[in-house]
Amino acid sequence: MKKTATPNSLDAYWMPFTANRAFKAGPRMVVGAEGMYYLTADGRRVLDATSGLYCVNAGHANPHIVGAIQKAAATLDYAPAFQFGHPGVFELSNRLKLLAPGDLDHVFYASSGSEAIDTALKVALSYHRRRGEGHRTRFIGRERGYHGVGFGGISVGGMSPNRKVYGNMLSGVDHLPTTYVRDKQAFSSGEPDWGAHLADELERIIGLHDPSNIAGVIVEPVAGSTGCLPPPKGYLERLRAITQKHGILLIFDEVITAFGRLGHAFASDRYGIVPDMIAFAKGLTNGAVPMSGVLVRAAMYETHMEGPEHLPELYHGFTYSGHPLATAAALAALDVYAGEGLFERARTHEALLAETMLSLQSAPGVLDIRPIGMMCGIDLAPKNATVGVRGYEIMDRAFHENDLYIRVGADTLIVAPPLIAGPEEIEQIRDKLAALISRTA
Repeated sequence: MKKTATPNSLDAYWMPFTANRAFKAGPRMVVGAEGMYYLTADGRRVLDATSGLYCVNAGHANPHIVGAIQKAAATLDYAPAFQFGHPGVFELSNRLKLLAPGDLDHVFYASSGSEAIDTALKVALSYHRRRGEGHRTRFIGRERGYHGVGFGGISVGGMSPNRKVYGNMLSGVDHLPTTYVRDKQAFSSGEPDWGAHLADELERIIGLHDPSNIAGVIVEPVAGSTGCLPPPKGYLERLRAITQKHGILLIFDEVITAFGRLGHAFASDRYGIVPDMIAFAKGLTNGAVPMSGVLVRAAMYETHMEGPEHLPELYHGFTYSGHPLATAAALAALDVYAGEGLFERARTHEALLAETMLSLQSAPGVLDIRPIGMMCGIDLAPKNATVGVRGYEIMDRAFHENDLYIRVGADTLIVAPPLIAGPEEIEQIRDKLAALISRTA
């Protein structure tokens, strides 16, 4: 049978995490981007309220990053990742080592946050096995956690729509309760006062499975994709103490929170914690080229540096690990973050974003607002008792009628503007959302 295709047809592309039929009935297309804005074919400038997907921290089309990618493409388009290297990836690794807390001194690269998470889980298993504790195979995640879409990530993750149709996934996984309890924490600014004791549930789970069987605990410092859930004061510190007590690895998923979103290179710095591994992605390259990685503590790396020197120490990796274009984008992004003081800028504007978003508290149907760093979740009451209808309507109207791009999850609006945003853009986002929330009540 001979196939035919119309060049501009929308049918052939199966879009990710998208209501495909609804999109193709009323597309939301962008054709360019610059600074704080997406550009449409009809000449509109659409204010980006969510940094793409939490990744464009330095704003769109930053000339330094664009130039670095262009130069890299013309110089070294690809270098084999297995048994060969290129100078840029070693330079990047050393720069990340200097940014990372404590003795997180070694980096393993991948392309996506999902790949980084599965890498961290595999490194944890390998580490314990090399130490003669191969019985440590269990992982503990958390309800409402999001750790990507690999089978490892959805197993330790705790978002039911991402899990329900894929069977048993990884065995031996348990979950901490969510840190979010609305009637105790609603409309908190930053880390809520209530909830540190929820970390103590880890002791119960450890007792149930025996600590000698547990490889690691994985959490997001701030749960992002589930609607921006800040950790209660003292919660993460308690997790670190419990995991250290039992010889269990603590893995921070900083795919969203790294590179300035919480005012630091890593959220770990904000909380004064050195986890055993940090998974990162998104802001590393400012979203310009896919790249992710895992920072690993020195002792974990050194444990692997044994055996025959001609054989790989870890049988794991990706064709695009440390890709030259991604490496160039990452180095340039780090230059921009430092040169423009964007992490410091995020700390300066955190209180403004919180105050401005919390001013929506009295808008119709607002159930909670959770600002922290340069991110915020806004929960809305469902429309006509049907979850997700109101959120979708706001997203669609925002783009078509209000020149605003806003990420939604069910009926939660996610605000996370590029770190270059100032008072004017933050207030514009608030004003546009106020109108949309009232219109869809």
